[in-house]
Amino acid sequence: MSDYKFITYEEKAGAAYLTINRPPLNWLDIATMEEMNCALDGVLAAGPELKVLVIQAAGKKAFSVGVDVADHTEDKVAHMIEAFHGIFRRLDRLEIPTVAAVQGAVLGGGCEVALFCDMVIATENIKIGQPEIKLAVFPPIAVAALPAIVGPKKAYEIVLGGEALRADAALACGLVNKVVALDDFEAELEKFIATFTALSGSALRSTKRALKAASGKPFAAALETVEGAYLNDCMRNSDAREGLNSFLEKRKPVWTNK
Repeated sequence: MSDYKFITYEEKAGAAYLTINRPPLNWLDIATMEEMNCALDGVLAAGPELKVLVIQAAGKKAFSVGVDVADHTEDKVAHMIEAFHGIFRRLDRLEIPTVAAVQGAVLGGGCEVALFCDMVIATENIKIGQPEIKLAVFPPIAVAALPAIVGPKKAYEIVLGGEALRADAALACGLVNKVVALDDFEAELEKFIATFTALSGSALRSTKRALKAASGKPFAAALETVEGAYLNDCMRNSDAREGLNSFLEKRKPVWTNK
């Protein structure tokens, strides 16, 4: 476990867990965001045995209600943006899958952290959205990333309207991957994460690289990109050979994550 003041960080069984630890609302102030960036630097430097990053939060009332409004003042806003956007620059560089585990209020900057993760597992009591427009500002990360996730029309509604979505609506538009009962959240999260920790780390990384490289391209260009990634990246991993050989030999694969 970590010695951070506003977050905790732990690695176990192939998964890293970054927990925002400022309950009950888990506001993201500059100090908290700087600790998150420090932890993410550790994830970026981790060895091949690390297969997935989970971002979660302490308490059941809120994943996070966003960036502390006090850090938007003229004397702090540039520092705040640097620290906040540093989180996303680091997440964007991560080659392992990222999962946001959210419950309660998931608003503002908290929503941006969740939507920027590769996948989101949520409790049925979430309220998720971008209310910044009600303060006459806008959420830069959501503006940049949300249209590709939910489509432009829904993104306009979420960002310009400022209203939070409930779990069923968030699931329907693709903002979250899975909704579970609050009482089952920990068990369902563990099961969800085990899907990835059971797999080859090298396969997860090469596949995520291919997904990102192909994203947004016309099909012909995307296919050319993916073909190169398959032959020159994925198939050069020792785990790819192990996976294929284990199937032919009718045995369980033994991953080296390389």
